[in-house]
Amino acid sequence: MGEHSPLNVHSAQLKKALVWMAEAIQEQPHRQRRHIVQEAELRFDLTPLECEFLNKHFTKAET
Repeated sequence: MGEHSPLNVHSAQLKKALVWMAEAIQEQPHRQRRHIVQEAELRFDLTPLECEFLNKHFTKAET
């Protein structure tokens, strides 16, 4: 990860979003990840950089 990665900023909201996403994926494995990511972005009021990080790392493998 780069120097300006959202994880290097130690965003509390991003950490909460990641925990929530993991729970949502476990509880609803049939749900598309991009929908889970979109909900997390809104629910935790993430910055554009944090949203880009989630989209890059959690939705790229999905068709």
